[in-house]
Amino acid sequence: MSLRVSVGYELEVRGRTRDVEQRAFQNVIDQVVLADRLGYDTAWFVEHHFTRGFSHSSAPDLVLAACSQRTERIHLGLGVVLLPFQHPVRTAERVATLDVLSGGRVEFGTGRGASPLEYQAFQRPFERSRRIWEDTLEAVLAIWTADGEPVTRSNEFFEVPDVAVYPRPAQEPHPPVWVASTSLDGYLAAARKGYNLLGMTMLKGLDDVAEDIAEYKKCLASSGFDPETRRIALMIPWHVAQSKDEAVSAAADAVLWYIRRQVNLVTPPDYYDARHATHRVLGQLAAGLPPEDAMETLREHHMVVVDDVEGSRKAVERVQAAGATDLILQAQVGGLAGEHVTASMRLFMDEVMG
Repeated sequence: MSLRVSVGYELEVRGRTRDVEQRAFQNVIDQVVLADRLGYDTAWFVEHHFTRGFSHSSAPDLVLAACSQRTERIHLGLGVVLLPFQHPVRTAERVATLDVLSGGRVEFGTGRGASPLEYQAFQRPFERSRRIWEDTLEAVLAIWTADGEPVTRSNEFFEVPDVAVYPRPAQEPHPPVWVASTSLDGYLAAARKGYNLLGMTMLKGLDDVAEDIAEYKKCLASSGFDPETRRIALMIPWHVAQSKDEAVSAAADAVLWYIRRQVNLVTPPDYYDARHATHRVLGQLAAGLPPEDAMETLREHHMVVVDDVEGSRKAVERVQAAGATDLILQAQVGGLAGEHVTASMRLFMDEVMG
């Protein structure tokens, strides 16, 4: 199976003016239009709240709706809808509407979220996040598979009181379901339900992620699903240029800016978990070492790829060997200048994958 290549967005905004924020949105939509022309498979957008600068993608379905009207082929990935923070009826309605507007191009990524602040603001218990996610996802899928017939669900977090929900998705019975996770426990939870997998290398590095992917595939098989029919995507900050020096010169500052904020979001200063030990070390390196040393460490573990064409080809081979079916390039990362982003996107498709 050939590797499918997509683009992924946090919608970072470096600067505090409204003009900078608005320009970031326009640049990203223009990049998705370019990705559509270049043959990228999917444009994925995260969902975050209250993360100034790091991610202004708080309403990804609206951004993707705008993209749907300027593109023809590219799939539109919700990567991911934070299910615990929204009633399942609203999730079902909004995602189905996007699927209709786009002519059936939605990829439905789901997740629990990693920010205690989000749980506090939306008044959900963080310690019960997995259960809320599971119940909400089950309700959304029940609504879609009911095909317009009434659905009833009841628990302490939401009520679906025998109502028919519209519109129905364009895809039958519903868009493909993906689960995002950074832990082996999350990988196995996705496998037991037969869901596609969204991962990243930024926390563990590619070698450790490859071990988790192997366990995900084993769990798929033991749960009665054919691993060859499921998709596994890894999202990696990636910049390619004609020379390694040119790539590092263009992207190092943006990548390190992004890494520092990702570390703070996923592992707050008072958070300790042995499974994230490697991540904490590398995150501290990225935040504290001279930029050259930090970049070398991150590149060595394929937590980021900043390289020339040949180096990028080798990295693509490593990603495939790890078991991924899909590579999601974070080409727009850390407020990187638009001309560098589009040049990298073109070069990747023309020479790395060409």
